[in-house]
Order: sequence, then C-alpha cells, then structure tokens
Amino acid sequence: MKILLMILISFTTLYAQDVKEELRALKNSSELLDHRLDVLEKKIDDVIWFQRVGDVAFIDKVFLTGPPLWKEKNPTGQGAGNPVKFWSYIFIPKGIDYSKKYPVIVFPHGGVHANFSTYYTHIIRELIYQKYIVVAAEYRGSTGYGKSFYEKIDYGGLEIEDVNASRQFVLENYDFADKDRVGIIGWSHGGLIALMNVFEHPENYKVCFAGVPVSDLIARMGYKDDSYRALYSADYHIGQTADENVNEYRRRSPAWNAEKLKTPLLIHTNTNDEDVNVLEVEHLIKSLKAAGKKFEYEIFKDMPGGHSFDRLDTKEARRIRIKIYGFLDKYLDPPVKIKSLEDINKAAYLP
Repeated sequence: MKILLMILISFTTLYAQDVKEELRALKNSSELLDHRLDVLEKKIDDVIWFQRVGDVAFIDKVFLTGPPLWKEKNPTGQGAGNPVKFWSYIFIPKGIDYSKKYPVIVFPHGGVHANFSTYYTHIIRELIYQKYIVVAAEYRGSTGYGKSFYEKIDYGGLEIEDVNASRQFVLENYDFADKDRVGIIGWSHGGLIALMNVFEHPENYKVCFAGVPVSDLIARMGYKDDSYRALYSADYHIGQTADENVNEYRRRSPAWNAEKLKTPLLIHTNTNDEDVNVLEVEHLIKSLKAAGKKFEYEIFKDMPGGHSFDRLDTKEARRIRIKIYGFLDKYLDPPVKIKSLEDINKAAYLP
C-alpha cells in the first residue's frame, strides 16, 4: 500500500509538472499571437495614416537608434551594449519653402505599451496646417513591432532618450527644420516623456505642453490594480515593485524631478480623469510651485471625455486645443496660426 501511495504521489507530481509546462506553453503561444496581431494592426494603421493625412503631409517612417538597453539579459552576449533600434514617424507639410526654416514638434505617444496611431489624426492635421514638422518616435516598448521590442520597455527611463534622439534626427537630416524652434507635446505617458525630456534636456526645447501627464509612479502604484503594477515589476522591465525599490519609481516620476524645470510649460488635467487621477498632476503642480518654478496650468472640472477630454473632436475639445496652440505660438512662432474653430475646421478638412 505504501509503495502504491508513493507511485501515486510521483505520478501526480509529474502530471502537475506536465500541466504547468503545457499551460506555460499555451501562455507563450497566446502572447506571441497577440504580438503578431499587434504587428498586423500597426501595418494596417500605417496605411490609414497615408489615407487620412497624405493630402497635406509627406509621411515617412525612419529607422534610428537610441541608447543601449537599461538592463541586458546577457551583458557578455553577442550584441550586448548595442544601441536600441526603433522607428519614428516624420510628418512634413506639403507646399513649404525648403529654403526657409520651420518649427518642429516632438510628439511622443501615450500608453504603457502603445504606439503612435491614427487616433491622433486631427491633431497631426492641425499641426501640419500650422506648418510644423512633426516627429513621433515609436520608442522602446511600443506595440506593433514584436515581442522582443515590447520587452525593451523602460518607462520613464531610456525611452526619454529615444524621443530626444528622434528630435536630433530631424535636425541633422532636414535643413529646413529650425533647431531654435523645437517644442515637445504629449498626453498621458506621452506627457511624462515630454516633461522628463525638458527636465533632462532643457537646452533642446523652447516649450512644452503636458496633457493629463503621468506624474507620480509611486502614487500610481497605490491606486492601480495588480495587473497594471505587473507591467512595471515584470522581470524584463523594472523587475521590482515600488515597495521593493521606491527610489527607482521616484527617479522615473516628473513630480519628483520638478526642480529641474527651466522650459516654458503648460499643464492640463481633468478632475474626472479615469486613467491619470488628478491627484498625480496636483502633486506635480505643487512640486513645481514649491521649487519656485514659473509655469502655466489648468485643472478642468469634470470635462466630458475624462482622460481624453482635450483630444476629442467636440467643439469644446477643439477650443481647448486652440489654447494649447496659442501657448506654443509664443515660443515657436509657426507660419500659420490656429486662432478659431474656423481655422481648426480648415485644418481638419481642407487639403
């Protein structure tokens, strides 16, 4: 009986191990399928970019490099220490005079893992209407480029340098891009990247707009659920929770770097934001004030759209974007100004 029991236990253990291995294999297969679908979706969205913006802009995707990985799986392996390669969108207004200089907007996308999609169509058309050259980096961790690139994510870390590298690429490769008129804008995680860029490279940017910016990762880890926190503590990312390494999360948070601000800045937030709780942005605002920094901000009260309130195509959202463009105008002086809803409608619908 004892021998039979031992055999049964051994069989059960082996069976459980087999089940775990099969479940792990199924999970890996599912993840690979998800990434392949992301790649397909990205290729389709690239075609849509040409359909929606190609009448007013030359559109290109350029391949460039940022710094090496923050963490190497095998620091002594082949290729370790090589720069990270990534794609970046370039939008150039049609009909500009190439003998002149034009202002540049650096435009990082949002999302923990996301990409620069046609969600931003009308904003791109509005920027092109003003004769801005726009560069939008698909920085490390962006979706649509496979599992390996997805796992290169460095939220609040070297993705900031990828975005700054995209700025440098434009200035080095297009003689009509004005190095003295470069601004950066972004919403949500893109707002965090915009802020951290002007904190780390103030000499590179004349102005910054940060909409509903992720501002305090420590606070964020407190009010988000486990599945969200796992995106950061994954072994290929930070690899630790905020509880295990609070200083690492602090290093990546604009609210804890506010003393570095030297660039003209406008911040927008919304009290009913369902993604970036207003308390994060309030912390950023208080930190900037405590550091004696000059900047502008507006806290909107329960604006329809929540997190996306000023990126919608409603009249009110477009009125708010007119304010944003007016702020940028003061420092970048684009050849064409958007000052009214009539102007913004022209940007949206006229070639």
